[in-house]
Amino acid sequence: MQQDRPLELQVLSTPGHLINLAARGFERLSELRLKPFGFGVGYLPVLVAVREGKAQSQCDLARFARVEQPSMAQMLARMERDKLIRRTPDPEDKRSSRISLTEIAHARLPEACAVLFKGNREVLNDFTDAEAAQLIALLARLITSLDRVINSDAPRIGKAKKASNSAPKMRRASSPRG
Repeated sequence: MQQDRPLELQVLSTPGHLINLAARGFERLSELRLKPFGFGVGYLPVLVAVREGKAQSQCDLARFARVEQPSMAQMLARMERDKLIRRTPDPEDKRSSRISLTEIAHARLPEACAVLFKGNREVLNDFTDAEAAQLIALLARLITSLDRVINSDAPRIGKAKKASNSAPKMRRASSPRG
């Protein structure tokens, strides 16, 4: 039974911890296999979103990839440096730019995706097709559930944080040492 085990072992067998270990393993595998293409694993959502026309601005890409704006700005700077994307002024908003893929990115992306799909197949080799499909469906459901819980907690936590920031600061009594 779970309660009979020490707390540390209980924590190490939670879905969050196990999924985190799996995610880090997939990330290491993906980084290894994408390196020859000049891609990082974080680049893939951006490359795919731009190629598929799902996003063109930094703001849209950050939302699509579920990262903060500053992180997306840094990633886009690296991708531009690596000649994977180009920025052009947005004709509708002069403060913004539109992101497009370079020929280098267009040429490398299909093979990079094929390598990632191959890695996923290798990792799921010990699973039946039905188990692999069930795992994907369960993970998609888990992500939806996480988003729901996070979104319901965010306003409450934001209010608590704001209240603690606006609370009067207590002065610390000076110590005898001065």
